[in-house]
Amino acid sequence: MQEGQVRPGNVLKVDCFLNHQLDVDLLDKVGEEFYRIFKDDGINKILTIEASGIAIACMTARHFNVPVVFAKKAKSKNIDGEVYTSTVHSYTYGRDYDITLSKKFLSPSDKVLILDDFLANGKAMKGLLDVCAQAGATVGGIGICIEKGFQPGGAELRAAGYKLASLAIVDTMTDDQLTFREQ
Repeated sequence: MQEGQVRPGNVLKVDCFLNHQLDVDLLDKVGEEFYRIFKDDGINKILTIEASGIAIACMTARHFNVPVVFAKKAKSKNIDGEVYTSTVHSYTYGRDYDITLSKKFLSPSDKVLILDDFLANGKAMKGLLDVCAQAGATVGGIGICIEKGFQPGGAELRAAGYKLASLAIVDTMTDDQLTFREQ
C-alpha cells in the first residue's frame, strides 16, 4: 500500500500493483489468504465483476480449484441466451450501468465466493448479490482486497449477515496519509 496514492474524492489509486499493472506474486498471496479464510465454506464458484476483480478471482480460484465467472459491465454480442442483469452505480466513474451474466454460468447449485478489489459504498457488491439471488445461488462469502471503512458498504454487508473478509480496511484518507484498521 506504500505505492498507493490518494486522489480527490476519496479515490485510492493502486494501479501500480492491483488494478492496472498487476503484481502477480502479491495476487497469488491474496488468493492464498482468501482460500485460508473461506476454504471450509463449500465454495464451488467464484464471482466477480469486470475488470479489476478478474485477476483477483483467477488467482484465488487456483487455490480453490473452482471456476471463475464475471459479470460484464456492458451487454456484448458474445453473450447469447438468457442473462441475469442488475443496475450498479460506480463510485469511481460516477455513473450507473447494467451488469450482465449468462444464466448458464450461475445456478441454484452454486455456492459462491464474491471477490472484488475495492469496497466503498457497496453498490457493485449489491449488484452481484442481486445476480446471485436471481440465480438462486448461495453466497458463501465476500472477499475484498481494500475496504474503505469510512464508507458504508462494509458495515451494511456485515449487518446483513454476510461473511465479509477485507484484507485491508482504510479508516481514514487524507492527501498524504492512510490510516488502516487493526484486524
